[in-house]
Amino acid sequence: MFDDFDDFDDFDDFDDAVTPEPAGATNLPTSLPAPATADGHREGGAAVPGRDAVPGDGEAPRRYQPLLHDLVIAVLAPTSALSGADGQIRPGGVQGLFHADVRVLSQATLLLDGREPEPIAHALTGPGGARFVVLPRWLGDPGPDPTVRVDRTRQVTAEGMTETVEIVSAVDAPVTTTVTLDLRCDFAPIETVKSGGAASPSPAWTDRPGCLAWESEDDVRVTVTGDGAHADISAPRLRWEVTLAPRGRVTLRWQAEVDDPKAVVTTPARPVEWGAARVTADDHRLTRLFDRSLDDLRSLRLAEVSAPDDTFLGAGVPWFLTLFGRDSIWAARMLLPLGTDLAAGTLRVLARRQGVKLDPASGEAPGKIMHELRRYEFVLAQHGMRLPTAYYGTIDATPLWISLLHDAWRWGMPEHEVADLLPAMEAALEWLAGDADADRDGFLEYIDTTGHGLANQGWKDSGDSVRFRDGRQAEGPIALVEVQGYAYEAARLAAELLTAFGRPGAARWQEYAEALSDRFRAHFWVDGPHGRHPALALDRDKRPVDALTSNIGHLLGTGLPSREESAAVAALLGSPAMAEGFGLRTMSSGDGGFSPLSYHCGSIWTHDTAIVIAGLARAGFGAEAARLAEGLLAAAESFDYRLPELFSGDARDAVIRPVPYPAACRPQAWSAAAAVTIVQAALGLHPDVPRGTVTLRPLTGTPLGAVTAKGLRVAGAEVTAAVDATGRATVSGLHPELTTITQDLFPNPDDLLPAG
Repeated sequence: MFDDFDDFDDFDDFDDAVTPEPAGATNLPTSLPAPATADGHREGGAAVPGRDAVPGDGEAPRRYQPLLHDLVIAVLAPTSALSGADGQIRPGGVQGLFHADVRVLSQATLLLDGREPEPIAHALTGPGGARFVVLPRWLGDPGPDPTVRVDRTRQVTAEGMTETVEIVSAVDAPVTTTVTLDLRCDFAPIETVKSGGAASPSPAWTDRPGCLAWESEDDVRVTVTGDGAHADISAPRLRWEVTLAPRGRVTLRWQAEVDDPKAVVTTPARPVEWGAARVTADDHRLTRLFDRSLDDLRSLRLAEVSAPDDTFLGAGVPWFLTLFGRDSIWAARMLLPLGTDLAAGTLRVLARRQGVKLDPASGEAPGKIMHELRRYEFVLAQHGMRLPTAYYGTIDATPLWISLLHDAWRWGMPEHEVADLLPAMEAALEWLAGDADADRDGFLEYIDTTGHGLANQGWKDSGDSVRFRDGRQAEGPIALVEVQGYAYEAARLAAELLTAFGRPGAARWQEYAEALSDRFRAHFWVDGPHGRHPALALDRDKRPVDALTSNIGHLLGTGLPSREESAAVAALLGSPAMAEGFGLRTMSSGDGGFSPLSYHCGSIWTHDTAIVIAGLARAGFGAEAARLAEGLLAAAESFDYRLPELFSGDARDAVIRPVPYPAACRPQAWSAAAAVTIVQAALGLHPDVPRGTVTLRPLTGTPLGAVTAKGLRVAGAEVTAAVDATGRATVSGLHPELTTITQDLFPNPDDLLPAG
């Protein structure tokens, strides 16, 4: 997923971490100036004195990607509302009501007597819901206690938003006030908002009392109605004249409805794919994180307009509320303990869009799984970026798709559904050994040849993410370390599927995996200051990019490293240079490119940490897994249990609480899914339905305390899994033909193959 937070000049250490792009790199640079809007106004960020307040001759003022960290975000995909903590949606920046890729309201500010009430509280109230309490202190009695309060309750729906405004008086006399709702609509595309730009407001019109409407050139229409309100087109504004009886209350209602005929995503036609899963734990933070995360995951469910019965998770709000191959796959994989239906929908959606031809402009290739889907081209003209509506610029989605199919099969996805997807798997395998290895050196690598795509196409896809230990940026083609692990895992798991379903080719892919393992061991391992470890990547000259990064943690559980090599990786990942923050740093603090607020070179990503927790737990390194899990739980507490996409990699003894990365998506699918991964790691629940077994191997010593999870699903059956304070694991509710196996450690590296 691409973000690359532009021009984050408010933190000097971020600027220091930025290096110029190498020749030929095409990703969005971290500190390029961006042009102003037509009227010279820069949206979305404050000027930095002495640096950009007064542009030079012919130089446009710089503009900034808007900050998100302190906004209240309510979402029920494909609609989301971003507001201040007072509930106000103010013009400028990123605030607004969005539908799919378009902002349909850029302002919704509530005033009483032309004044803004003062905020005192807000809270999320479930999927799509938020509540705000504000005080108009000029109304009511003049004493120190507020005697008139306003409760603003918001509910985002798949097609818009409704709000209830309740005004309550504790005054013994009547209170009168004029309530207005100032509105604006600009139909700004999400990429315009993301780059700190703005669109011109659209004119409002009306066709009935209490109604305002706007319509775009692309036939998107938003209609706002206020029950009992007077509509003023010229403002545009809704107005209510209110009289509160002594100690009385008045309730006002307004709603926004969106008609968006060209949207490519919609709300799913089917009910939520998982039931009322519940977790109780000695560490109550885990329970709170699990509950909030399930609410957010419900709110991120999407389907294609053309296939509303196949659900996938939109990657994140606000920038990525659409289909993202890598993100949607990882989220579905992490949620397998809740059932296989989401995985099945995700697999089918991506299989239907699997590449069938070579197209350098989009990155499409036969068998390749796509990266992202948009309504229109995603264009950042000032940075030379132009991504087509269906973009395939990803090196890892294809092997991850294969592994998701296998893991869903192990968790009990019906065999006929698996069989239907095997031709797509075979096409994906051919891509692994073919177009993914352009120079035929046996490794998967990428390079953008278009000049307007993503320069980096792994999960760390910002332009400066692949660096040597001394901070220099690597030049492509790039062969990423974790991608080789994904390919090794995918080949082995695919061979198992081919054998089980009586299809040819299993031996070929076993041999492919063995050869890849030998090549990897010969070319990727480097000596670092803290010991021997796999390099981040190989560059265009096949030199190991020797930075110590979190990427190597993704190898754990794939079977690619040996037991001894896994132990070396685990030790480095648990070292202070990597793990002294609230999770796992993306880059070691000892590396030249490190900055705690760098997008991919020192920050902490929730999903990245969770993937490594799962790998550590499966590989038998429970202490390291538990340390990282405790870091995420501490971070969750600071973020009101809605873990963001990423946050700062500051050491815990340097900051009281994690520092937000101010442009991080929140909620985000694979960040929310991390809660399920932590629960599964604690329980050690690993089914293999085709073999008729369910293995229990909880974290040694129960470092997270006793944990019980009800409503998990194995082979469609609702089960309860638990580990008590002594470390004894149990599971109930399984189909009678499944046998439970309790293990302390897997007996050999082959058993590290993931079962979800």
